[in-house]
Amino acid sequence: MDQATILVVEDNEDIREALMDLLGDAGYAAVGAANGREALSWLRRGGRPAVILLDWSMPIMDGRAFLEEQDQDADLSTFPVIVVTAGADLAGLQRSRPVMKKPVEFEKLLEAISDHRLVG
Repeated sequence: MDQATILVVEDNEDIREALMDLLGDAGYAAVGAANGREALSWLRRGGRPAVILLDWSMPIMDGRAFLEEQDQDADLSTFPVIVVTAGADLAGLQRSRPVMKKPVEFEKLLEAISDHRLVG
């Protein structure tokens, strides 16, 4: 069975790298992006994540702008997203998307990934 890929969209390099390492240890292939624009570029080049972990507050393209772009692209709109936030204003977020507060408890994150791994 192929490893499921998790796209980690997080502007803080230390957090992004730590999450990618932990996900790798848990048996996932992890790909990182520093902002929503990088994530969209990876997806549009053919990246196919099982789940996207999306930081809400980022420079260049934040979580809200990423979701707006994702929702408008039929090829990308099917990828499940888990929003990760330190408590930023989540106005406009579709409540159908799960939200996890930082600091994230890794076991709960793995459960959420397992629950939302719909493709991959």
